[in-house]
Amino acid sequence: MDCANHTRNASRCNCSYPGCSRHAVCCDCIAYHRGMGELPACYFTPEQERTYDRSIGFFVRVNRR
Repeated sequence: MDCANHTRNASRCNCSYPGCSRHAVCCDCIAYHRGMGELPACYFTPEQERTYDRSIGFFVRVNRR
């Protein structure tokens, strides 16, 4: 799929998963992770993202204030 915003998205995408086919294609990334009951990498800090735990429970736990 071609993404008109791919270049702009790539500069902001913090996904560190090697070979991710959805890197910088936000609509595909969001749909994929939503289908898995997860959040995409952009919801997490770089340190949190590197755990590859994209669960909503992890997000709530590490961002509780």
